[in-house]
Amino acid sequence: MATLIGQAASLLKLRIGIAIAASAVAGMAAAEGPAPSLGQAMVFALAVLGGAGAAGAFNHYYERDVDVHMTRTRQRPFASGHFHANPWWIASFAALLVASLLLAAASGGLVAAAYVFLGAFTYGIVYTVWLKRRTVWNIVVGGLAGSFAVLAGAAAVDPAPQAAPLILAVVMFLWTPPHFWSLAAARRDDYAAAGVPMLPVTAPDHIWTLAILLHTAALAGLSLVPLAFGLGPIYGVAAALGGGYFLWCSVRLYRSPTRSAAMENFAASLIQLLLLLGGIIADGAVR
Repeated sequence: MATLIGQAASLLKLRIGIAIAASAVAGMAAAEGPAPSLGQAMVFALAVLGGAGAAGAFNHYYERDVDVHMTRTRQRPFASGHFHANPWWIASFAALLVASLLLAAASGGLVAAAYVFLGAFTYGIVYTVWLKRRTVWNIVVGGLAGSFAVLAGAAAVDPAPQAAPLILAVVMFLWTPPHFWSLAAARRDDYAAAGVPMLPVTAPDHIWTLAILLHTAALAGLSLVPLAFGLGPIYGVAAALGGGYFLWCSVRLYRSPTRSAAMENFAASLIQLLLLLGGIIADGAVR
């Protein structure tokens, strides 16, 4: 039973899904308007988690031929042979997505549900099918999946666009490339063996490290702008600490592009995201 639960968690990419759901909750917290009830917020977060899980499961299914070539992914359910590919899997992923969208519409409204769909479509189709094996810009566009989660949460409060959630959506868009490029740099041999054209695989060190540094600098600076649009000091401290640490690690990676420095930068990106989302939610709770 424990093995089956572990395989299911892996299939749905629950760790990524939880981050996406937390991004939606952060979008709610950043938006101005009537605060949703705790129950409504939890139901909407569950809907976002389901949509992200459907997209993540399809990613596993579609990339099973690539995953077998990578140490990091060869134990995934389809790549390892624990789950056998057939059309019923696609139908189940689609059913999960539809159920999640209905739940999102019921708890957050049609606009919020549309953003949930766009996030799942971006990750499942645009990134996985159209871009990942074709271009080094794959993860840049794929970063929109997290951005749509923030916008979905904000739309559940008020469907009209608002400055703070829009800025935070751009921050999420800028966060994804240096996060995944750092991982790709640390696991460069894996991505090269699988034929996935991640930037650290195809470009010299001074190019991909500069790309990471510029993205990190931009997101660290932009993450402070919501302070001018209603977010308070709790958020400001969290954003400054997380962005400053991520930027410091990115500078170190630029100066010394080793695998250990890349993994340190990857970890710094997770710390920055945790502080950013936690700061938004805590600030919203105080407000």
